Amino acid sequence: MIGTVYDVTIRDESIRLGQFLKLANLIESGAEAKEVIADGLVTVNGEVETRRGRQLAIGDVVEIGGMGARVAAE
Repeated sequence: MIGTVYDVTIRDESIRLGQFLKLANLIESGAEAKEVIADGLVTVNGEVETRRGRQLAIGDVVEIGGMGARVAAE
């Protein structure tokens, strides 16, 4: 169950999952992104996502370890 979900604005219309995790400060590095995604610890809109290059769009909600972030427009 997710606690608080906060909005993280992006400049473009989409962003890759690995990049978004770093932008949202949900992880420390690209290497960590690769690990947590491969281990099935990240969900997008409530479903486990194992593709680091998954394109996220405005409104998508990413969760890891009970923390959630929503992709938002500038």
